[in-house]
Amino acid sequence: QVQLVESGGGLVQAGGSLRLSCAASGRTFSSYNMGWFRQAPGKEREFAAGISGHGGTIYYADSVKGRFTISRDNTKNTVYLQMNSLKPEDTAVYYCGARIKGPSSGRYYYANKHEYAYWGQGTQVTVSS
Repeated sequence: QVQLVESGGGLVQAGGSLRLSCAASGRTFSSYNMGWFRQAPGKEREFAAGISGHGGTIYYADSVKGRFTISRDNTKNTVYLQMNSLKPEDTAVYYCGARIKGPSSGRYYYANKHEYAYWGQGTQVTVSS
């Protein structure tokens, strides 16, 4: 069983920044391929960014590329999402997910929410205009 706990959400003005964190339980965190997704009211959960177990492979959704940066610190069992130049359309609940099996490369696997075995409870990000 893997437990994921997100933090760092909040209210920010357009153009501002936030840094989300996702702390994971378990002794094999470096074997988990991780992803950040987001879900706005009335919409499907959508992929934002993904990172392989040792951080060597990273993918971004086109909507966040150049503004968001995913990273991880395996010594702290934590994955981060640095969000800059935030826009009102970035408003959503942000979830981190853990993939415990499957390949460490391949955008399809990171972007597909059904590939994730565990999810956190989410953290709200609200961007005001």
